Amino acid sequence: MGIAALFERACLAELDALKPGNVHRFAAGHGMTVSEFEASAAAAAPAIARPGAPLGARILEAVGATRAAVGTNTNLGILLLCAPLAAAAERSGPLRRAVIEVLAASDHDDTRKVYAAIRLARPGGLGRVAKADVAEEPDLPLLEAMRLAEARDRVAWNWAHGLADPFEVGAPLLDALEARGWSEPWALTGLHLHLLARIPDSHVARKFGRDTAEALRAEAAPLARRLLAAVRPERFEEELLAFDTVLKARGLNPGTTADLVVASLFARLLLRAGANR
Repeated sequence: MGIAALFERACLAELDALKPGNVHRFAAGHGMTVSEFEASAAAAAPAIARPGAPLGARILEAVGATRAAVGTNTNLGILLLCAPLAAAAERSGPLRRAVIEVLAASDHDDTRKVYAAIRLARPGGLGRVAKADVAEEPDLPLLEAMRLAEARDRVAWNWAHGLADPFEVGAPLLDALEARGWSEPWALTGLHLHLLARIPDSHVARKFGRDTAEALRAEAAPLARRLLAAVRPERFEEELLAFDTVLKARGLNPGTTADLVVASLFARLLLRAGANR
């Protein structure tokens, strides 16, 4: 299976997981539907995996294709996290090392294209910052711009730390849950709850403030602990659906957490594909 197909598979698999607060097959939300996310994955996959393309071009083209397909921002965070993985998968050697090399090689043109992609996607709660604001013409390499944003954005933090969440947390937890006999959808649900309880969600913080994001993290923590200790996670379906309903009623969409789930599965799929080669 090629890189584009693995990317699309990761996007679609995430929709099968019951992730409280997000769009999934159990329930739509926030004015978006599963079909829009499916169309987004199909539209973005060729651009995100275009052989030899620079990071900025991959991301801008994928955002443009998504906009043309569904007319809204469904996947900006996914694209920002997965583009370095797709580019790295074209290289030889360990995937994590290749990701770090790809990120380090990003340049000013990548910054210009990524800023254009962000403006095109129009993510909620973006706001303004004093230095390297996306509304202005950038004058620094992309990795440096991400480092400036890492304290307020977990996607940027992952760029600055070699996609540490997918490689050091996400993929290993998916492996561990699979070894315990969990199905892929439930393993992805477990990962979502683990991340939600561990890291205040950046998307929630941008829209509602850091205190709300921290409160959501604390609220998710007891449920995450009980779920991850379970032998049969499916017994938590009713409780997870109730939590999902509550979050959506409050307008809370932990979108960055969902983006990290997709990137974790994509990294895992690429690691396995590399091992099979």
